Amino acid sequence: MPQFDFANVFVPQLVWLAIIFAVLYFGVIRLTLPKLGGVMQAREDKVNGDIAAAEGAKAGADKLADDYAAGLDAAHKAARAKIAAAQAKASASVEATLAATNAELADKAAAADKALATARAKASGEIETVSRELAADIVERLTGKRPASGVLTKAAATALAN
Repeated sequence: MPQFDFANVFVPQLVWLAIIFAVLYFGVIRLTLPKLGGVMQAREDKVNGDIAAAEGAKAGADKLADDYAAGLDAAHKAARAKIAAAQAKASASVEATLAATNAELADKAAAADKALATARAKASGEIETVSRELAADIVERLTGKRPASGVLTKAAATALAN
């Protein structure tokens, strides 16, 4: 077998090895690897573009969230201001109504005090009159004679004063 004869075959086999290696190197490495590198670069560019787009979208979403939070805070502040104004208005209205009611009650109390004083004076006068007549009747029944009107008035006034 000639391929096992190392004296004559070794150099031509090395030449054929070099030729086949060169064909495979230039056929596979030089032609295929650039295409494969191009595909890998395109994929890397697409991934980097997608990451950049996602970061841009996230920044936009963060800005929208911040704007929403700021708008919500502004709405809360406006609502609190309206509530405070409504409370102040209601408080002023209640105080005005309370003042008017207090004035009305004070007028009614003054009228009632005046009517009570009049009724007391009238009742006091009637009590004094009744007590004078009663005392006169008692003295007349006991003694048989009616006392003088001045003495009865003085006695009734002294008794009612104590």
